[in-house]
Parts: sequence; C-alpha cells; structure tokens
Amino acid sequence: MSVERWALNSYTQALTNEQVTKLRVLLQDLGFEFAPKEWTIFFAQKNKLSVAVYEKGPKVLVQGRGVEEFVQFELEPKILGEAKLGYEEVHSPEMFEPHFGVDESGKGDFFGPLVISGVYVDRGIARRLLDAGVVDSKRISSDARIRALADTIRKTSQGLVQTVLIGPAKYNELYQKFENLNRLLGWGHARVIENLLAQKPGCPRSLSDQFADPRVIKESLMRHGRNIVLEQRPRAESDIAVAAASIIAREGFINWLERKGKELGMRLERGVSPSVKETAKKIVEINGGEALREVAKVHFRTAHEIAPQHYAAPPPREEWRRRSSPKIRN
Repeated sequence: MSVERWALNSYTQALTNEQVTKLRVLLQDLGFEFAPKEWTIFFAQKNKLSVAVYEKGPKVLVQGRGVEEFVQFELEPKILGEAKLGYEEVHSPEMFEPHFGVDESGKGDFFGPLVISGVYVDRGIARRLLDAGVVDSKRISSDARIRALADTIRKTSQGLVQTVLIGPAKYNELYQKFENLNRLLGWGHARVIENLLAQKPGCPRSLSDQFADPRVIKESLMRHGRNIVLEQRPRAESDIAVAAASIIAREGFINWLERKGKELGMRLERGVSPSVKETAKKIVEINGGEALREVAKVHFRTAHEIAPQHYAAPPPREEWRRRSSPKIRN
C-alpha cells in the first residue's frame, strides 16, 4: 500500500552570519539569479524555486518547486551541516506524542471575531500533517491555501478539531466582564481544551503560545475538574499541532470577515490600518457609533478615535512578566 506524500512548498531556518555568506556563494555556483527584495540580505531565484535570506534573524525562506530536494541535497549538507528535514521525530520527539495544540486568530485585528481553535495529534496524525505542508498560518499569505490546508487538517485529524468563535458583539460583552484580553483568551482556550477533552478524554497535554500565566487557563478548567498538563512556550507554532490550530483559527476568521463584508457591502480588512479606519468611519456615518460593536473590538483605541462620544480611550496596557516554558498541572 503506497502512502501519498504531499510536496513541501516552503521551508524556513535560522542562519548564522557565516552560513548566510556560504549560502550566497552556493547559490551563485548553482546559477541562481539575484534580485533586490525588501527586508532581505539577498533574494535569488532559479526556475520556480526562490531563496530569500531575511535581515531579521537572519533566516532563510525557501519556496516554490523543488524545495525538499534543495533543502536535503544543498542547504542541509553544504550550509547547515545537519539533516533536519524528515528527521523531526529525532529533533522534536515531543511533537509526535499525543497532545492538543491551541492557537487563536483575530486578537490584533480591529474588525472581526476572536477565533480560538484546537487540534489533537498523535504520532500518525503529526507525520501526515507535516507531509501535507502544514505550517504556522502566519507563514501563509494565500486565503485559498489556508482553506485547503484547513480541509486537510480536519480530514487528517479524524475530526478531532474544535473551534470557539467569539463574534464582535459577544467579544465586547465578554471583554467588559473580564476587563483583560489575557483573561478572555484564557477563558477561550479553556473552552476549546474542554471540548477536545470530551472527544479525547485521555489526552495528557495541551500546548499553546505563551500569552500570559497559564494559571489563567487553569482557573477556567478547575471548575470542571479537568486533569491535563497545560504548557505554554514562546514560538509554540513550531509544533505541528499548534500550527494546525493556527490554520483552523485563521480560516474561521477570514470566513467571518468575508461573510460580514458581503452583508455590509464593504470590504472588512485585517489589522488596524488607515483603510480599516476609513471603513470604520463609513460604518459609523451610515449606522451610528453603536454599530461598531457588531463588527469590531471596541476596546481598541481605533474605536475611540472614530467615535469618541461612544467609546472612551483605553487605559494603559496591563504589563505581565514573561516566563519560560511553564507547565501547569490541575
């Protein structure tokens, strides 16, 4: 019985300055053509394969056709000096152990909901998701690609996927109750974990990106007596379960924006850009200041700037101390 392997279409890896220099020479020797590109140390292409080395890091991003071959036969042996691609189980064995990955989308966007999703993986599911090209949603610019991968994740994980979508009206109500985004996030993460536990009660661990003290989640779970290790760590999206959750959450977010935009007859863009503010002004002009509560997160300073008579300026942001890779047992 043959196993289908999806083509890898992107690869990212941190580099040292010495490796950056060696990679430039290697690409020149291989006949790559160089071209200027913003934020990069250099950018090179050959056929339908591109190699970009970004200043921040520095890090290399390989994209296009033939990524896997380039990484395995050129980048790893000649620049990195070690084989990582295909050896994830050696380098990150915990990623293949049974656990939930939880991530969210929309928390930094003025328009739209807060979407929190979770995905269960074990060894088999993790390997299939890696082979399918699942990566952190922030590395994917195409909405079509997000939707295609979300379908793959649902099929691959045997339906062990949960999402809590908090629309703007409910979000604004809950934010007034919690008076803190981290507590609201903790509540949402707890709901997703509980829903996943109902499907997979024996799962021993949940992993998410570090956004606050994990006790925020624990406090929401304790009332239901759930017994699971809650782990948070920076850059948790490098874990395949968290990456998959980020894609499911992003799909829910972009689908809501698209659907609501069609209802309003205007495009609801992401982030907090000047065009977002212009759209918000149009909504207020047509429907009044209170209409923002149905489409936007009104604790953002943008709401006060657009309709100051309806929304007070937000207080200074609450500070919290980042801790390294905490694990909390209920």
